[in-house]
Amino acid sequence: MTEDTASASLWNCKIILPSSAILILATLFLYSKAAAKRRRTLWHSFGRDVVVLHCPSRGRFAPSMSPFVIKLESYLRLANISYKVDFDEPLSPKGKTPWVTLNGEDLTDSQLAMEILAKKFGKDMSSHLTDEQKAIARAFAVMMDEHLIWGIRVWRYDTDKCAGFAECMEDVPIALKVAMPLYRKKMMDALWYQGIGRHSVSEVIDIVRKDLVAISNHLGENSYLMGNEVSDVDCVMFAHLANIYYNYRRSPFYIMLKDLCNLEAYIHRLREQLWPDWGLCLQPPNYTRQKKSTAQKR
Repeated sequence: MTEDTASASLWNCKIILPSSAILILATLFLYSKAAAKRRRTLWHSFGRDVVVLHCPSRGRFAPSMSPFVIKLESYLRLANISYKVDFDEPLSPKGKTPWVTLNGEDLTDSQLAMEILAKKFGKDMSSHLTDEQKAIARAFAVMMDEHLIWGIRVWRYDTDKCAGFAECMEDVPIALKVAMPLYRKKMMDALWYQGIGRHSVSEVIDIVRKDLVAISNHLGENSYLMGNEVSDVDCVMFAHLANIYYNYRRSPFYIMLKDLCNLEAYIHRLREQLWPDWGLCLQPPNYTRQKKSTAQKR
C-alpha cells in the first residue's frame, strides 16, 4: 500500500465514515419528527373534543391483550364519548400504553385519563354512588390495577414465558419478537422488585384466587359491582376479568372464573352492553361470532 493510499484510507475512517453515520442519524431523526408531526395533524383533523385512543393492535380473542386498553375504551363507550383508535403510535411520550390525545393534550395513564375525561365531558359514571360506595369501588379498582395484575403477569412472563403473545396476536411484530427476551427479562426484574415474583407459583395462584373470590362475594347476585346500576369501576373489573377469560385460557385463573359463575355471567353481561361489536374488534374480525350475537339480540 502506497503512502497516498494509506492516507486516503485513514481519511475515510476518520472523516467520511463518521460524517456519513451522523448524516444518516440526522436524517432518521428529522424523518421521525416529520412523521410525528403528520400524525398529530391527522389526530387534530378528527375534530375538536374527539378523543384519540392510542394503543397496540387488536388481539385474536379480545380487542386488546392489555386490560388497561379495554378498561379505557370501555369507559369511552360507557360514557358515550366520541373517540377514534390509533394503532400507529401505541406508546406515549412517557413510554406508557394506552394513552389518549384530546385537543392537542396528551393524557398518559388510563385511570387519570378516565378521571380527566369525566370532568371534561361531565361524564362521572359513579355520581350516583354514596361516598362509602365510592371508597369501596376505588379499593376494588386499585386491587385490580395494582395487585391482581401482578399475579397475572407472573403467569405470563414466568410460567408461560410469553407464549401468550404469539397465541393472542395474529401477527406479532418483528420488533417485538426480537426484543421479547429483553422485555421478558425486564418484566421478571419488575416482578422481583415488586415482590410477587419472589413467591412460588402456587402462592401466586392463591393470591389471585383470593382477589377473584373477593370480587365474586361482593358482586353476589347484583348486575354490577356496586349494585344494579353500572359505574366507572365496572370498566376496571370487566377489563381485567375479560383479559383473563379471553387471553389466559390455558392459565389456572381461567378455571377460577369458570367456577365463579357470577363472574362469568358478569363478563358476558358487560360485553353485551359495552361491546356489541366485540367480534368485529378482533384481529382478524370474527364475523361469525358477531352475526350470532346479533341474532341472539333479535
